[in-house]
Formats: sequence, structure tokens, C-alpha cells
Amino acid sequence: MADDTTSTATPAADSLLVDNAIETAESALETAISETKTFLSKAQETLTSAAETAIAAVKEHPVAAAGIAAGAAAAVAGAAYGASKLLSDDDTTTGSKATKKKG
Repeated sequence: MADDTTSTATPAADSLLVDNAIETAESALETAISETKTFLSKAQETLTSAAETAIAAVKEHPVAAAGIAAGAAAAVAGAAYGASKLLSDDDTTTGSKATKKKG
């Protein structure tokens, strides 16, 4: 009777292959963790520096900062109001508008 096994590798060779794959995966994981820590550290430094610069600018020019904040709030409020009007126009029937335009 013929041998029904399809693998010609020995169990020792399979074990060696698995061990090499595990070592490669562990090495790749360690590299990824190290690079991620470096990236996060640089990002934290950059964000901290940006926040400190913004705080210093606000302390140096408080009136201008208040004006910028008020302008940004007005822009957001205006956009929200415009969006709500557009959405409410879609919800109402267009027949009443068409009557007003004709009349």
C-alpha cells in the first residue's frame, strides 16, 4: 500500500519552521512597538509645544484671542443655523412655497 502522507517534511523540520516564524513575528512586533513609542513621543512633544505657544499668544493678545473665539463661534452658529434651515425646508411641503411664488 502506498504512503498516504502528502508532506515530505519531517516533524523536526516543521518545528524549526514554526520556531523561525515565531521569532520573525516577535522581532517585527518589537520593532513596531519601538517605532510607535517613538512616534507617540514626538507627537506628544509637538502637541505640548503647540499648546504652550497658543497659551502664550492668548496671554499676550487677550482681546484678539477673544475676537477670534467669538468669530469662530459665530461661524459655527451660522453654519448650524443655515443647515437647520435647509433641513427644515426639505421637510416642509413645496406646495406652499410654489403658491407664494405664483401669487
